[in-house]
Amino acid sequence: MSSFFPSRTVAIYMGRMFLVRTFGLLAALLLILQTLDLLSESGQILAHPGNTQEQVWQYVGLRAPQIAAFLLPFSVLLGTILTLITMNQNSEVIALKAGGLSAHQVLAPLLVASLGVAGLSFAFNERIVSRATATLDQWKDADYGALPIDRGDRTNVWVRDGDDLIAVQQVRGRGEQVRLGNVTVYDRTGGELVAIIKAPTGRHAGNGWAISPATRFDVATGKLSNLGTVKVAPGVRPDQFTLGAVNPDGLDFAALHAAIGDLRDAGRPTKSLEGTLWHKFSSPLSAVLMPLLGAVAAFGIARSGQLFVRAVIGMALGFAYFVADNFALAMGNLGAYPPFLAAWAPFLLFLLIGEAVLIRTEE
Repeated sequence: MSSFFPSRTVAIYMGRMFLVRTFGLLAALLLILQTLDLLSESGQILAHPGNTQEQVWQYVGLRAPQIAAFLLPFSVLLGTILTLITMNQNSEVIALKAGGLSAHQVLAPLLVASLGVAGLSFAFNERIVSRATATLDQWKDADYGALPIDRGDRTNVWVRDGDDLIAVQQVRGRGEQVRLGNVTVYDRTGGELVAIIKAPTGRHAGNGWAISPATRFDVATGKLSNLGTVKVAPGVRPDQFTLGAVNPDGLDFAALHAAIGDLRDAGRPTKSLEGTLWHKFSSPLSAVLMPLLGAVAAFGIARSGQLFVRAVIGMALGFAYFVADNFALAMGNLGAYPPFLAAWAPFLLFLLIGEAVLIRTEE
């Protein structure tokens, strides 16, 4: 039985050619898009008093990882097509096929190399891109001025305690030192509103929250009564009030998973965040699909005049995957698709399409 890699020399040759072209294209595309992006943002950066060329380069350092992560799958696709077109024109693919290699064996070095690129992409996204995104988003919110210090203050926070809903206009502090301002408790039974309790202040007191001076409006009778200090929300933890808006792109996998758990415990919707969580795996793995989708450029006689058409078909398949991936993720954010399906359905669909095209080509 022949090995999946019949020739170590050929595997290294193809893998090196693929990686050089992929990262060469990535560098060229990164330079072009970063320049265009900088032209549109440099005016806003320099418009803030005190900002100089140093802040412009700081922006480049934060924005470049985002652009590189966005371009990497495209670069893998174009690098695959360019590698296979070159080998096809030089009759190298024909020589490999004449030596008894199947289509899968011809593509095996590229698949292994792309798997390494996917692993590198995941590590790069987790360690660099997520941190750069979080910092850049905060900097943009400050209009490219000095970044504010996050002291844990939150506004307009909603928390669910069983059937009851609790709205807090302002939350200060962390842990046991959390202080609530302008608290409104919507007391519900069986989904129906029974009473509304309001208080200007609140603090954590053992198993619950002491709010005072509280007033209670009875929905059935329309009567308003003063309660003084009253204890509410016995099942709500302090960290549930301090949860702010979660930026999934600015968190790594572990941090986003923990944030989703906290939001779920607080009774908040997490479907869109769960889709993004799964997408942190499926997005880097899209690099493995590109050799399959671009393989149509490898097979077929170059002299037939259809090599360009095959390259266009390979690029069309690759770009169709990116369109389907973004569409599925958007549907997941809207709640139309389950989170797992939104993240993995395009990957699995185009994996089957790529295999079908490859098998059909081989036949």
